[in-house]
Amino acid sequence: MNASVSRRTLLKTGSLAAGSLLLSRVAAAAKASPVKLGIASYTFREFKQPEQLIGFMKQLGLTAVNLKDFHLPMGPLDQVAATANLYRKAGLTITGGGTIYFPKDEDADIQAKFDYAKAAGFPMIVGSPTHASIGRVESFVKKYDIKLAIHNHGTEDKEWPSPHDILKVIGPMDKRIGCCVDLGHAMRAGDDLPSTLREVGPRLYDIHMKDLADKNSKESQVAVGEGLMPVKAIFQALVDMKYPGYVDLEYEINGKDPMPGVEKSIASERKTLAEMGYSA
Repeated sequence: MNASVSRRTLLKTGSLAAGSLLLSRVAAAAKASPVKLGIASYTFREFKQPEQLIGFMKQLGLTAVNLKDFHLPMGPLDQVAATANLYRKAGLTITGGGTIYFPKDEDADIQAKFDYAKAAGFPMIVGSPTHASIGRVESFVKKYDIKLAIHNHGTEDKEWPSPHDILKVIGPMDKRIGCCVDLGHAMRAGDDLPSTLREVGPRLYDIHMKDLADKNSKESQVAVGEGLMPVKAIFQALVDMKYPGYVDLEYEINGKDPMPGVEKSIASERKTLAEMGYSA
């Protein structure tokens, strides 16, 4: 009896060990994802307290955040620095700030925003200068050594409808000026998204991810994975390019209760990466 039990125990233990080994090998086979996921904090615009944003980020298991001024208000520079450090002490990586607008071709207006970015420790401003102000903004990019990623806003934007419109202007400018490609807005502008990302190439500094059920309608946004966004092809383009930046989810609907859609979106992105052989 004891021998029989011992034999069954041995077989069971052996099976469990073999299963564990298989799971370990599968896990080991999944490479760390070269596509880094983050959040554009505009997603949580109705929740303005730092503790709320920190809580959401922890719930999602993400650390990279691009801060909108809802969560880091422009004000006294010592207060800006203190609030930014609060996020960092909570384990978050601030990848940049924005979208920050530069509507005036005036030193005072532009400098105030670069002083804010410097106090916050932003390595990059996701920004929207006008065609009139971009030359002056470039001089501050050089002076402060802070990158500027110009954000496209779709067909209704008279300044930067598509990443192609940005590239036409910034080609001869300082290489620290590049693009934040908003994929939903670029889709509405008629872009072939993987091709567009490849064309932007080394001047691709940030990405805002969203999904649309109708490629022509801004109001058709859905959770990522539930619409027409070719997420896998986009991720593959980024892998091929060795894109070093982040893919920041910018979820613009259900502002008062965003987490269900945000969780679906991040889960869908992670599932896509897993299907590509990456862990995220």
